[in-house]
Amino acid sequence: MLLTRIKGPRDLDRLSQEELIQLAAEIRSFLVDAVSKTGGHLGPNLGVVELTIALHRVFESPKDKVLFDTGHQAYVHKLLTGRQDFAGLRTKNGLSGYPSRAESEHDVIENSHASTVLGWADGLAKANEVLGREDHHVAAVIGDGALTGGMAWEALNNIAAAKDRPLVIVVNDNERSYGPTIGGLANHLATLRTTDGYERFLARGKELLERTPVVGKPLFETLHGAKKGLKDFIAPQGMFEDLGLKYIGPIDGHDIEALESALQRAKRFSGPVIVHCLTQKGRGYTPALEHEADRFHAVGVIHPDTGLPVKTAAASWTSVFADEMVKIGHEREDIVGITAAMLHPVGLNKFAEAFPDRIYDVGIAEQHGATSAAGLATGGVHPVFAVYATFLNRAFDQVLMDVALHKCGVTFVLDRAGVTGDDGASHNGMWDMSILQVVPGLRLAAPRDAEQLRAQLREAVEVKDAPTVVRFSKGVVGPAVPAVGRIGGMDLLRTPAPEVTRPDVLLVSVGALAPMCLEIADLLDKQGISTTVVDPRWVKPVDEALAPLADRHRVVVTVEDNGRAGGVGSAVSQALRDAGVDVPLRDFGIPQRFLDHALRKEILAEIGLTAPDIARQVTGLVAKLDGRYDSEQAATVD
Repeated sequence: MLLTRIKGPRDLDRLSQEELIQLAAEIRSFLVDAVSKTGGHLGPNLGVVELTIALHRVFESPKDKVLFDTGHQAYVHKLLTGRQDFAGLRTKNGLSGYPSRAESEHDVIENSHASTVLGWADGLAKANEVLGREDHHVAAVIGDGALTGGMAWEALNNIAAAKDRPLVIVVNDNERSYGPTIGGLANHLATLRTTDGYERFLARGKELLERTPVVGKPLFETLHGAKKGLKDFIAPQGMFEDLGLKYIGPIDGHDIEALESALQRAKRFSGPVIVHCLTQKGRGYTPALEHEADRFHAVGVIHPDTGLPVKTAAASWTSVFADEMVKIGHEREDIVGITAAMLHPVGLNKFAEAFPDRIYDVGIAEQHGATSAAGLATGGVHPVFAVYATFLNRAFDQVLMDVALHKCGVTFVLDRAGVTGDDGASHNGMWDMSILQVVPGLRLAAPRDAEQLRAQLREAVEVKDAPTVVRFSKGVVGPAVPAVGRIGGMDLLRTPAPEVTRPDVLLVSVGALAPMCLEIADLLDKQGISTTVVDPRWVKPVDEALAPLADRHRVVVTVEDNGRAGGVGSAVSQALRDAGVDVPLRDFGIPQRFLDHALRKEILAEIGLTAPDIARQVTGLVAKLDGRYDSEQAATVD
């Protein structure tokens, strides 16, 4: 096999065009076989095989910087840079699903949030200029979906300002991000795809006119001077050239020879160049091509021949939300949905099918989505903006200044909250409950099970004068956790025996960690430590009934699937201080560091967010209060 002979990018230089075509076929077979076993981003990588080969033939990584926006299409790049062991893809100690500096000097950026690559490229190109590195080049690959993000256009505006600073921007145009790309930019790119190129027209015109006696050459020069007008008429790529960017394309993104020719021309140019490549997401794999929703953008473990899941998926948090949104939509005509290019991943596809006139896909533009939601609310409807928890970080200013300041009734539904695991550091939703604590008036719910998700979503959309947030985990929804009582707006999940007058521990359980918190209480009970477990349901604002309840306990413990800094534990601590309740408090959550990819349960074990770990520490704390701390006694909690 040719693929096994590729240990680095320069090994590609020795291959003929025929061998490169064979290599592309081998890579596709490898990807289908490997990713079907582990799960991962399949469709995007099948679409960029030839493009990635051409990039590494033309540019000399790592001296030249080859950058990938989002990074979910970097599997081919990994294969060509010496990383062909995909057995542990996206698992602990295995390959990351995104570029990773720890893995290779060929990986420059590893932030897997979209629309950022052009900002990186601009900075790297400027650094080359400042340091006089004329033989260094920067090539940035960005998808047509990522070009819907405002950051991309901010960067383009800056890149175009330097006419003589070399930078190659490769637009990987497959008409999709997750699903089909939407918006005005998408329509413009579609026009470019379907219109004959200007260069061929002009070359033919020059040939004819130069053969025309007397008037031919002056007429050609006049027409060439009107180049901008001609280009807009024949191939309307003027949008890019209006910014001052040289445009090459559209290029067949599966023709290696054509790609190399275009990239070589772009590389030689002394300023910024757009190379527009047309690719096919899922290319070469029939099940992906026939999957209209997202062309197998991301898959779990599948059968390689059929593309069907190996295991039947259990009900997920996302599916519970999806079904309830449809029910609410039938009951209320003022409910609308918003997604940022992730209709299916966040579960709004069912709502879109039921109410096609009440769904808005804003593209990869979370900031715009939040402000547009404020406008919708001001106009008299109630928008539900469903987005991954980690991506709401990008719209913080809009949540604060546009939604909250204006007291707009907007509901944000945060999918993939807490530790998500296999997608790595940038996808863990571990910041939302900290960031949102500072937003005045905002109310934040963390449902513990499917029933509470349904109930709290309904409670959220009833709020008309403030932003509301409902956050839940990734994956399968757990078993129902019934309440045994209610105090204020909080659910009691466990109470001590009636004869206990002052229980030892008040355990504040946040969201999906409720089953683990009940397990902690069981372990403490075995140590003779009485425990009350309470689910606040709405963690912001802190329920007024919590402080009096805490005052009736010796110790308060909070457990949350969020960063410890500024999270629920911090908010509870402040509320107790404000109420004059002087009770020791321990907060357990995610440490403030970027977490490597692994299974969720492996990460929770690594950071000590498990029932035995927490019970052991709480046992030690209670023993200290009793003046009888014994490390051996604490060690018996398991």
